[in-house]
Amino acid sequence: MNTPKVILASNSPRRQQFFHALGIPFLAESADVDESPAPNESPAQVVERLALAKALTVGSRLASFSDTIDADPPEEVLVIGADTVVAIDGEVLGKPAGAGEAHAMLTRLRARPHQVHTAIAAVLRTEEGLKRTRSLLNTTTVEMRPYSDGEIAAYVATGDPLDKAGAYAVQHQRFHPVESVSGCPAGVMGLPAADLIRLLSEFNVTAARSPLQVCPALTGLQCCQRQAVDSHCHRQGCVC
Repeated sequence: MNTPKVILASNSPRRQQFFHALGIPFLAESADVDESPAPNESPAQVVERLALAKALTVGSRLASFSDTIDADPPEEVLVIGADTVVAIDGEVLGKPAGAGEAHAMLTRLRARPHQVHTAIAAVLRTEEGLKRTRSLLNTTTVEMRPYSDGEIAAYVATGDPLDKAGAYAVQHQRFHPVESVSGCPAGVMGLPAADLIRLLSEFNVTAARSPLQVCPALTGLQCCQRQAVDSHCHRQGCVC
């Protein structure tokens, strides 16, 4: 099986950072899709639809591979799309429109659990057209710490919340909004690395480094794969 050229359908610096850190060669293309939820869509359905829409949108531009890739294009191109939403009480919290909305979101999330849904979609294209699609959904529960109103105000003043779903970054070094994570910290940042590697492997694409090497440095939290290993070893009574 040939190894396809990988295109990330995202301009997100965080998603591109994961690709670089994992050692996955890629090109980045903006998808520019309408990210508004459809009527009666659940948060999980929103991210699954949008991740696939982003991959298909970028993939549809590749009718002429030489226009986008290089002078000697591969036989296949794999487009990866991803989408992330923060949800609380079944309601999607998108990126805040301004400082006031960011403050309101962080107040609502404070000292409570919520879910972060991230979907990854893969679209394999050849010069003849669409060949195969595949997607994965990752859901992580995040418990926020009881930060103060003053901490919220100071964090909002940095401007960092304004381009973040739910108005926070799990890895922010000063605010540290998260009390605990049950699931994948990388998924909370927008790209569950272990799921990505599993998805890429189905298309004969490999990463140079593992999530165990990459995720703690990027998220500041223990990799979910390390958690799984520790849990297995605890049940088996072994020492790693």
